[in-house]
Amino acid sequence: MAAETAPMLGEEDVLSPAERRRRKVRDAIVDAAEAIFAEDGESGISMRRIAERIDYSPAALYKYFDSKEALFKEIREQFFERLLLRMRAVAERCKDGPLLSPACLRAYVETGLEQPSHYRLTFAGGFTEETREEGTFAYAAAEHLEAMIESSMADGWFRRAPTSLAAASVWASAHGLAMLAVTVPKFPELDEFSASTALDDVIEFHAELMLRGFATDKLTAWLDKRETAQLGG
Repeated sequence: MAAETAPMLGEEDVLSPAERRRRKVRDAIVDAAEAIFAEDGESGISMRRIAERIDYSPAALYKYFDSKEALFKEIREQFFERLLLRMRAVAERCKDGPLLSPACLRAYVETGLEQPSHYRLTFAGGFTEETREEGTFAYAAAEHLEAMIESSMADGWFRRAPTSLAAASVWASAHGLAMLAVTVPKFPELDEFSASTALDDVIEFHAELMLRGFATDKLTAWLDKRETAQLGG
């Protein structure tokens, strides 16, 4: 699956040399935390061990993150920033069908697969109400998901349901598939019976399954037409 990360255009150009150095060190800290997590899990992560990994003093590290919790928050924010950029790009390309589309599920899974350890660490450090406080990328990503669902309902693609309930269900579905993809080697090729099944196929089938759960007659007809075209009918 090809990654299509949308860059924040011009961002580096507006940063001062000091800000670029600071960002480089912060990124190195996050990378070290991911590497340690991949080796020893969340319990293996400590500010002292991260400092040793990047050849910094623990005191220097606290200039960037005042606690391990602050580091986890930064990791979550980096993931949700990348996710939000992808989701916005998907929405901008949508010319037909519901705004919440199979391409959205694919974008979520691809964002997780892009940096598997980062994705796992995003959710390993605890996920509280403060994580999605207003002004964070996590909050913005949640708002964007709800807006796509509301748009799909308003345009007659989705049956009416509480937006927050629908958003929670979509996120649970996407997160479950992404977590399987990043934690289970060669998923979905688990045995000889599934050896010919590709992750792309699972994403496509899962997305259609999810959409049919929301579907009005209008969306059902659109999905049927799409399926016929894919089968060459």
